Formats: sequence, structure tokens, C-alpha cells
Amino acid sequence: MATGKINVSVENIFPLIKKFLYSDHEIFLRELISNATDATLKLKHLTSIGEAKVEYGNPIIEVKVDKDKKRIHILDQGVGMTEDEVKKYINEVAFSGAEEFLDKYKDAGKDTGIIGHFGLGFYSAFMVAEKVEIITKSFKDEPAVHWVCDGSPEFTLEEAKKKDRGTEIILHIAEDSTEFLEDAKIRELLTKYNKFMPIPIKFGTRTETLPKPEGAKEDEPAPTEEVDDIINNPAPAWTKQPTDLKDEDYKNFYRGLYPMQFEEPLFHIHLNVDYPFNLTGILYFPKLTNDLNIQKDRIQLYQNQVFVTDNVEGIVPEFLTMLRGVIDSPDIPLNVSRSYLQADGAVKKISSYITRKVADKLSSLFKNNREDFEQKWNDIKIVIEYGMLSEEKFFEKADKFALYPTVDGTFYTFEELEAKIKDNQTDKDNKLVVLYASDMEAQHSYIEAAKAKGYEILLMDSPIVSHLMQKLEGSKENLSFVRVDADHIDNLVKKEDTAISKLSDEEKDRLKENLEKVISADKGYTIQLEAMDSNASPFIITEPEFMRRMKEMQRTGGGGIFGMGNMPDMYNLIVNTNHELVSEILNTKTDKKRERLINQSLDLARLSKGLLKGEELTKFISRSYDMIK
Repeated sequence: MATGKINVSVENIFPLIKKFLYSDHEIFLRELISNATDATLKLKHLTSIGEAKVEYGNPIIEVKVDKDKKRIHILDQGVGMTEDEVKKYINEVAFSGAEEFLDKYKDAGKDTGIIGHFGLGFYSAFMVAEKVEIITKSFKDEPAVHWVCDGSPEFTLEEAKKKDRGTEIILHIAEDSTEFLEDAKIRELLTKYNKFMPIPIKFGTRTETLPKPEGAKEDEPAPTEEVDDIINNPAPAWTKQPTDLKDEDYKNFYRGLYPMQFEEPLFHIHLNVDYPFNLTGILYFPKLTNDLNIQKDRIQLYQNQVFVTDNVEGIVPEFLTMLRGVIDSPDIPLNVSRSYLQADGAVKKISSYITRKVADKLSSLFKNNREDFEQKWNDIKIVIEYGMLSEEKFFEKADKFALYPTVDGTFYTFEELEAKIKDNQTDKDNKLVVLYASDMEAQHSYIEAAKAKGYEILLMDSPIVSHLMQKLEGSKENLSFVRVDADHIDNLVKKEDTAISKLSDEEKDRLKENLEKVISADKGYTIQLEAMDSNASPFIITEPEFMRRMKEMQRTGGGGIFGMGNMPDMYNLIVNTNHELVSEILNTKTDKKRERLINQSLDLARLSKGLLKGEELTKFISRSYDMIK
């Protein structure tokens, strides 16, 4: 029997592993299963090229829990190790610069990725085990060996009686980690990290019902048998070619990923690239709402079918984190910090590729079946609008297929919209004015007034639409977005011809004085007298586009004036000097009647705007009944 010391630069490696990796201690099983998988795949390769003169067969990896003896066994049927290989791969840990390591990681947390940086995958076992054994036999014609270490640098190595090729790892679980002796916990970890590993993983057995034999009686129970419980799917959909998959295969895979998600995805994007990096995966567009707090982090990141994380920030462009699915790349390191990932050159290329692939897929859907694309628009627009704001290259592509629906349910691309409205909605300064509504119910009267003028009105109701309009106005020449309630109808698309007021300057001054007596400044209205068509409403409440939009942008993050999101809403009260009711207000003989007419007209305008509520609505109703008695 040989004895010796593990060749590391610091003797207290095991306390370090415990201290620095303990918050991530559950990954020990992922690391050991990954090692077993590598050993099995290596044997597959060696047999395929004729270097290993053995039968590959149908190997599995098995995990067994012995709760009474406080042990976990992990067995594989891979290449195994000779005595020399155990000495090389287990005892000589590549761990240089111990002092630098201690200094760099003295305040380390779980994100430092020590295992990934220092090749300590096997030694993560000591996060949960007080003693670890390896019993291994190589595919080569050499004796099996038995390695034992009790968590100190001391180890023993001797010949073993194992007859079959492969490796068995035995973990003697420490008192502070007995949670890992529960079958439910091990099953949870295997499902989390290893459910798509390429080698079948057995964890116990399950009872399977067999078909009844021919001629069996109806009330006779069906026969059963115990079969291996294989907890993983070794060949998930993303590892196959798109030509080998049907639409139902993609949907079934989605259901397996998200068993509690009852709605089907709208469509999928199959990723498959091998240059200049390797990447496979499937992304799904779920039905999305306008809620900006929608659950993100539903995309799962894998490295060679080993689960890494579902926090894909920095790998997937932020606007796509609302999607779902799987990304698998061997070029993404297993155990590194998020800041390291975001700075990694390969990761940046992956992010750009995913952006381009999603844009190409959306473009293809738009061109091949526009009707279907329009039907799905409201469910996907938040992702596309967010992408147009945050990724310039995506904006350039999306500008060709992003849709702008009207209040009447017609969809235009921007190019189509521009051609449709340029003759009627270009103002005196040669600026194209795009009119829009954000709430068809609340802005109904304004929409109707604009439609009466022959204007096209878009329905733009997503929470980031203010930011998108700002982006479009900045990227295109002579363009302005104006909400239909931003001004009275004659001023929305300002032409040269303006109506002439029936009132003299002296009458307008007197009218404004009378209005200001009744409508106090603290009600938040700026009174403007405008000469409009006599058939237009006498009082109209509008919200200035710039101030309202800046407030909206501030509320949804960025782009606004500091503190503007907390300012009260600001309104203009447009008074039509050519309306006969306004003339009556001016010429009435009694202050009481004038006040009642002004309050009633103001409240009607507020009612039209959806601003009349509570006590003031009650007063308006009471006053209205009094007027019709």
C-alpha cells in the first residue's frame, strides 16, 4: 500500500475549499456527475477510433444513497484510471500561486468561481464529505486501485479487487451536510443540474406497469416490474437538427422545461452555430403582457448539457431575457463570476449572434406570414420595442418589421405608415406628425375628432412607448409623435390656415378674467383661448406632449428630467372663442349663472378626459339634475 501527500502548494487546501465554496456546496454532485460523464464519453471516443479494445455497450451513471452508513456512491462505466493516472489527476492538484490565491480570495463569496479557475471539480466533494474514496479500474489491462483521503493532505493508495471497468466515488457525508443523504434532495440536484446530461443517470428504480397478457380477465391487475429510474433525457431537442424535429417536438420540450406553464409558446428559434464559437439552443417567445415586472431569468444556460445558471444577464441581450428556453455552449465557463462572463470575448460574440438570429427569425415570420405575425404582435411587441431601444443593430433590422397598429386595427410598418399619412399629416414646417392614442376609452372623444379630420391614429399603449417615440424622432428626420389629447384638433397638425376669432381682444381679456375667477390656478389648468370651428367643443382639456412624455419616461426609467416623475400632471384648458356657449358665458348678466356655466363646461371637459372623480363628480351630477329640472 502506498501513502503520501497530495501535491498542492498549500497544505490547508481542504479548509479553503470548505470556507470559500461552502455557499455553493450543492454543486459537488454536478461536478462529480460531469467527471463521470467525461470519463464515459472519452471511452466512447477511444473505442470509436480503435484505441480502446473493449465493448462500449450502453453505459450508465448510477447514484446511490446509503443513509444508514451516511454514504453517497457515484458509479460510472467509463475509462477508469490506472494507479499512475490517479497519482497524476487526483494527487497533483494544479494549484499554483498559493499566497496570491489567499490574498485575492480572502473576501471571496460564492461568485468567485474557484472551482472553475483551479480545476478543483473533484475536490468539491470535500465540501460535503469528511472522507472520500475512489475505487477505479482502467479499460487498460491493469489492476484496479483504491484511493482514500480523509480531508487532510494525507491519502492512501492500494490495489483493489474491482473487476469491472469504470470508477466508483464514495462520499462519507459530514455531519453538517446530512441533508444530502435524503433521496428527495439528491433527486432535486440531479434534476436541476443533470437532467439533460448525455449519459443516462440512474437513481433507484421505479415500478412500471406492463400490458396485460392476452386473455387476461378484466378485473385482473396488470403486471408490473421494477425498472431503472433514469432521471435525465440524454438527447434533448436542442442537440438535434431542426430537420429532425416537428413542431410538436418543440412544444413537448417546452412543456418539459416549464411544466407549470399552461400556455403554449407563440413560436421558437432554434440556434445552431459552430463558428466562430459553438452554440446550440432553442428560444421560445411566450405570450407577454405590458407588465415590465414580468418574470425574467427563465432561459437556462448549459455547458455541454450541464446546467450552469438561469441568470443569463450578459450572455443573452437584456431585451431577450423575457424569453424562455435553453442555450448550450462549451465556450462558456462553468464556474466564473458574472463580471468575468460579461467581459469575456466569446460571450460578447454569443450575445451578438443571438440578437441577429432573433431579428432574422422575426423578419422571416413577418415576410412569410404577415397575418399571423400581426395576430401575435400584442404578445411580442414589448420584446421588440425594448430591443429597438437597447440594441442599435436590432433597431436597424426591426425597423423593417416592427408594426404600428391603428385604433381601427390596421397594422403598418413605419415605411407604410409614412406613405399613408404624409399628404394629410405633414405640418406647415414640413414635419410628419404621427398621431396616437394610448387608451381608446379614455381618449375616445379626441380620437373621434381626429378621425373626422381624416387623420390616421395609432394605438401605442406599451409602457415603454414614450422611450420608443423619442428614439424614432431622434433617428428619423422631420418626425414628431403627438398624442391626440396633446392639443385641440386644429393644432395637432398645424397648417397655415387658422380660424378667425369672433371675439375682439377686449372681449377675450374679459372672458379670460371671468374664467380665472371661477377656475383657480391651484386646479392645475393653464387657460388658453383659441379660435376654432364653431362646431368644436367649447372647453377641451389637453396634456402638453413634451411634459407628459418626459414624466412617463421618468416613471419607466431613464430619459426624463430629474424629479419630473413626481410632479403633478399638467393640463391646458382650451376655450373655443367661436362657440356660442362661450359667448353666452361672456355675455350673461349674473355672476351666479356665469359660474354655473363655467363649472358645468369645465366638468364636461374633465368628464371627457376621465378626470372627474369623487366629490367633484358627485357635485357635477347634482348640478346637472338641477339644470334640467
